[in-house]
Order: sequence, then structure tokens, then C-alpha cells
Amino acid sequence: MQTTAAIDPSITMRELLVQFPGAQRALFRKYHIGGCSSCGFSPDETLAGVCARNENLNVDEVVEHIIASHEADTAMQIEPRELSDRIASGEKVYLLDVRTREEWEAVKLADSHLFTQELMQEILATELKTDLFVICDHKGARSMDAAAFFQGHGFENVKSLRGGIDAWSAEVDSKLPRYHLE
Repeated sequence: MQTTAAIDPSITMRELLVQFPGAQRALFRKYHIGGCSSCGFSPDETLAGVCARNENLNVDEVVEHIIASHEADTAMQIEPRELSDRIASGEKVYLLDVRTREEWEAVKLADSHLFTQELMQEILATELKTDLFVICDHKGARSMDAAAFFQGHGFENVKSLRGGIDAWSAEVDSKLPRYHLE
């Protein structure tokens, strides 16, 4: 488990995002920092600098929020092997894929559903909020945003596939082609 001592205020935002990939989402959610050009930050800017120019935010409070958010992100993820085991055991799992149609058509998990606006509306209106929903993407970043969205709408058992379809291919099914986006 990370502690507040693990984040030095002089860390650059680039280094922070490597160590805590969800930090930008956490900063935006609570402080409206990093989500657009008007509230953005430079990769070489320090965390202390970002806090100072954003109403002199308390750095220790910001660090605590980043760490708490990181722990919540970790709890929201499911490991590829665990998902595979749950599917193999016959557990009902609703797989949502938030990649592009082209990516989904080229490489997909069996029984996955391509996430569309229409499907989102259908899920929100008809699906049980206690069912297991696993959201996947290419490498596991965008799926965290989608999982947070569904949690925010009362879904109690939403997970993001850690590492996305790329990790699934590497750890569960090597026959599933891996690919790189440019």
C-alpha cells in the first residue's frame, strides 16, 4: 500500500502519472485540475507548483486524495485471470468493451458487447445494479472512466479489466491477437 510519504511534492506531474495513473482523474474530479486546456498542467510541472497555482491547495490534502483515489481505482479493477476463472465457473458477467468499433471487430473477448450510447441507455434502464459488469478497453485506462461512470449511477459491482484486452491476451489467451495503436 502506498503512503503519503511515497509522493514528494517536488515530483513532476509526468512522474506522478507514471506512479499513480489515475491521478489526473482524481485531481479533476475533486479540484477541476487537468481535465482541459484551461485547467491543465505541464508534464514537467511539480505537484507543489500545480497546487500553488490552483488557489494554494494544501499539498498534503491533495496527496491524500491521490492515494485514496488510487486505492479506490485498484479496488475497481479485476485481474484478467480472476475474470477468466469467474467466466469459466459460469458466473453471469456482462462484458462491455469501450474501444472503437474497428478495434472491437478486429479483436474481442467472447460474449463482449461494444459500448454504444444506445447500449448505455438500455443498461441504465433495464439491468440489475447488482450484476457484475466488467468494462474493458485496449490497455485499461478508458475503462476506468466508464466503470466510475456506472458506479456513479448506482451500479454496485462494476469492474475495469486491469490492463485491458492487451493483458487478457498476454495472461489468459495468447491466441487473441495483440495490437498497437499509433
